[in-house]
Amino acid sequence: MKVVETGLPGCVVIEPAVWGDARGFFYEAWNADRFGPLGLPTQFVQSNVSSSTRGVLRGLHYQWPNPQGKLVSVLEGEVYDVAVDIRRGSPTFGKSAAVVLSADNKRHFWIPEGFAHGFAVLSDRAVFSYLCTAGYDKAADAGIRWNDAKLAIDWPIGHPSLSEKDENAPFLADVPADRLPVYAAP
Repeated sequence: MKVVETGLPGCVVIEPAVWGDARGFFYEAWNADRFGPLGLPTQFVQSNVSSSTRGVLRGLHYQWPNPQGKLVSVLEGEVYDVAVDIRRGSPTFGKSAAVVLSADNKRHFWIPEGFAHGFAVLSDRAVFSYLCTAGYDKAADAGIRWNDAKLAIDWPIGHPSLSEKDENAPFLADVPADRLPVYAAP
């Protein structure tokens, strides 16, 4: 397994070791004994899978309070995946990191608690997997506008298919401070 740092501390790409032959492949998607020493989570409480078609953009989502860390990957297809640091007081507040995740590259993206997350589907269809460190909390569910100019995310699609919730999400500057996570220095 290889861990690739992004420009956001704690937010990393994980490239698993893959063993394959003419019959197919095998890789270890998560292992507490390997992840723990790297500072990654060793317990997840919820697993989600979504399916989306080309041009769908989901996000930018987060929970506060009761934040979720997410280990995400793509089981089928390809997505452009984005994490945004929205922790008040963070030296990287408002900065983002992006990675292409696909069934072919088998990469995982670790999005720590306190980050917003979203993805855009680049293939005809994508099946997306989430392992979450906390359960879904409807009262804490929140979002940031996907095309907030101050975030300067270079999405690879111009006119995405959005849910009503995502289309009407507030810009980061308009989110009340008490609805944003707080940065805790390491």
